[in-house]
Amino acid sequence: MTVRKRRFSLGSALEAATDDESLARWVGDFLASRGSDNATLAAALAQQPHWWLGPISVPVEDLERLAGPEDDVLCPVEPEEWEEDVEAMEESMEQGWEPPPLLVQYQDGRLLLQDGNHRYEALVRAGEPRAWVLVWFDDPETRARFAASQPASH
Repeated sequence: MTVRKRRFSLGSALEAATDDESLARWVGDFLASRGSDNATLAAALAQQPHWWLGPISVPVEDLERLAGPEDDVLCPVEPEEWEEDVEAMEESMEQGWEPPPLLVQYQDGRLLLQDGNHRYEALVRAGEPRAWVLVWFDDPETRARFAASQPASH
């Protein structure tokens, strides 16, 4: 049996966005892939239902990065490792790579960057004003209120 290698991109996320179950499956598969390698987040998301929105385009300044080389971040990354990874992504973007959507948790009015901190930093350094994100919510009412507050897709 041949296993087809799945390409994780904005396009494949848009295709999966037909319903919460398909999008949640895309997210789980992405988190288990080499592109993310975030099994801890995948396991946490699988513990309870979530309601998804996206991919949507949001201003990068609306996102809160949780990982990086700074001392005060939730998930510290060694500065050398951080720079190496971000610079590699910057080079890939210069060669036409479009990063997969960032994974964001909506919590108390904040957009917390749970996966994609390196991709986010590469976008910021490239001067991109907006980023494509998949946002998860803990209840459908909050998702509906947030969705209603968003401008039309970009």
